[in-house]
Amino acid sequence: MKTRVGVFFGGISVEHEVSVISGLQAIDAMDLNRYEPIPIYMAKDRTWYTGERLTDIEAYKDLDGLLQEVQKVTPVAADNGGVVLQKKPVPKFGKRDVAQIDVAFPVLHGTFGEDGALQGFFELLNVPYTGCDVAASGAGMDKITMKQMLRDEGVPVLEDVWFYQHQWAEQQEALQSKIEENLGYPVIVKPANLGSSVGIGIARDSGSLESVVEEALTFAPKLVVEPLISNLTEVNCSVLGDPEEMKTSALEEVLKTEDILSYADKYQGGSGGKGDQSGTKGGSGMESTDRIIPAPVSEELSEEIRTLAKDTFRILGGSGVARIDFMIDKKDEKVYVNEINTIPGSLSFYLWEPVGKDFTALTHEMIQLALKRERNRERLTFSIDSNLFSLQGNNNGKGGKQGGNKR
Repeated sequence: MKTRVGVFFGGISVEHEVSVISGLQAIDAMDLNRYEPIPIYMAKDRTWYTGERLTDIEAYKDLDGLLQEVQKVTPVAADNGGVVLQKKPVPKFGKRDVAQIDVAFPVLHGTFGEDGALQGFFELLNVPYTGCDVAASGAGMDKITMKQMLRDEGVPVLEDVWFYQHQWAEQQEALQSKIEENLGYPVIVKPANLGSSVGIGIARDSGSLESVVEEALTFAPKLVVEPLISNLTEVNCSVLGDPEEMKTSALEEVLKTEDILSYADKYQGGSGGKGDQSGTKGGSGMESTDRIIPAPVSEELSEEIRTLAKDTFRILGGSGVARIDFMIDKKDEKVYVNEINTIPGSLSFYLWEPVGKDFTALTHEMIQLALKRERNRERLTFSIDSNLFSLQGNNNGKGGKQGGNKR
């Protein structure tokens, strides 16, 4: 019997369209002898849909028309395990369920997909899911939390100054002085929990800092400011596995058109942009980025990057496939971890093909890792089979002192 895999994509983040491409690529890559992929699309208004028509990338050009052809659903826990996709609204008569899934395969990038929110939803539904768990997703999405965890373990990351929106409003002068004293100019300003280079800007002096910060605050309420490396090479490495056992992919050097890698660099590169059809039916996604594989770095530097990629994955508690992005300061060949992408664009399949693992094998291993985690969790104790209320004296249902004190 085939394992029914619900592939979740779309979402409400600014990376919605990229997620659609990555999701359709994953569906197209799955081994149909083992798995039955079921497309589950989240529209920007947070409504779920399913239907075969969702697997056609061309159909998204007329999104309103597409959504008229597919079924609106609600994922709910099934009585016999897994998740059922229930028609929305639930009909009074006739069949209520559209499909059932055994494993969730999230490919939602960015906010509410890659930050632990969706993973928490799967936990409550009690369904196995691919990729990082709630804690690892949350830590990986928040650049500040990630850097603090890595710094504590001795992994090299850039110095930074971070703050919330209300702090900038109340303490702008003090924060600006702190940035100038600790980092100097130029600096790069980033939303703490967004991906795809959204909201990122460069400030080269105090005059431009305010406008760059204000622009970034329109995308996120928490920002991180780092020194800008002027002579920079960006190299990425993917990791597949879990904290117990992991392996690394080929390295890539990502080419950029400006001082920083932009959204256009990532998704509208020289391969024809994100609408290009080469490679898979789902389009190109991150595959379209201008890159050099393998990255033209020394064997010594390559080994250092691979080791740091594994360390980052392990410290954050990664699972499934992730991509760790590095910055190399050409001035002294110093390597810094920039960020981890816990659901990378196109699932980084293009980094695994050069080392002999095709996209089909990659999706298979991700699903098997999800099932392994579920088996391991079944051995753990999450609750105690007792009723503390039945052990208390009759208090007429009132929450008095006796029932409220810990013993």
